[in-house]
Amino acid sequence: MSDHPIQGLMKTAMESIKEMVDVNTIVGDAVETPDGSVIIPVSRVTFGFAAGGAEYEINNGAKENLPFGGGSGAGVTLQPVAFVVVGQGQIRLLATQQNTAIERIIDIVPQLMDKINNMICKEKRDNQLNH
Repeated sequence: MSDHPIQGLMKTAMESIKEMVDVNTIVGDAVETPDGSVIIPVSRVTFGFAAGGAEYEINNGAKENLPFGGGSGAGVTLQPVAFVVVGQGQIRLLATQQNTAIERIIDIVPQLMDKINNMICKEKRDNQLNH
């Protein structure tokens, strides 16, 4: 028994999606900057797929070898969301959205902890010298 025509439509559409979306679409190729840092783009990919068709019948309801009518379609949306920057002894995630207050806070926390630690150590040293 041969494949139904809708299977061919679905197979063609799925192969097209597979060609469009691969791992390099989501995590892009790394780019090295002159200072030795490496920048890796990260994107959000969404896609949709639909297929449909119909077989024609004669007025008396008997099916004959009549043509199959159908179609399929797919769509892909690619949205850059961030860049991973590796260099100068650190790894940073730079989001493309401007609403990144939480990410900025996470980036600042280690620096803030170092400053607090230095202030506490300095205060202890000053107290030891004064007593």
